[in-house]
Amino acid sequence: MDFIRDAIQIFESFATKMPLELFVLLGSFIEEVIAPIPSPFIMTLSGSIAKAQDQAIFYLILLSFFGAIGKTLGAWVLYIIADKAEDVIVGKYGKFFGVTHKEIESIGRRFNKGLRDDVFLFLARAIPIIPSAPVSVVCGLIKLNIRTYLLSTFLGTSVRNMLYLYVGYVGLSSYESVLGGLDSVESIVQIVIGVGIVGIIGWAYYKRKKSQL
Repeated sequence: MDFIRDAIQIFESFATKMPLELFVLLGSFIEEVIAPIPSPFIMTLSGSIAKAQDQAIFYLILLSFFGAIGKTLGAWVLYIIADKAEDVIVGKYGKFFGVTHKEIESIGRRFNKGLRDDVFLFLARAIPIIPSAPVSVVCGLIKLNIRTYLLSTFLGTSVRNMLYLYVGYVGLSSYESVLGGLDSVESIVQIVIGVGIVGIIGWAYYKRKKSQL
């Protein structure tokens, strides 16, 4: 897509014109909010630049920290948007699908069980092939406990960032292959999640029609 290609070129241009820590912070925030941008891009590019600047490998830990802050802030924005969108959409069209605020919030309460949710969300953020934006949206829809959400997002994203940074640090060829491969896998996962959401909506509509017979 031209939009994605243009965005990547802009990021590459800015990457060498500002402190790398600031680039990682801002880039990670934008990357999280604008989902079509390949998620490995900012970190792998930053790892390559850190290597070109002869930075020690321990410098990647600092970049991972700044990247996690940016990603967490972006995820918070998506959480709020999804939360507010659920209020509007379910409020206006919930009866059509046989879904209420109360039912969605009851699902959220099932997930608000402390350590179990912390571990689950941490893994969802840490594993590279799981797309980040859909996780943020789902958490906002079910109103997952905000402390669990932000803390697990920050810690899990820190781990994911380190993986991407290291790939970029060890070589450009590794960066290009991983960027292409993981983005393809992530796209497939996003499609699967989208189909799942459509399936759930269809099932709710079917149940509503059945109850009216």
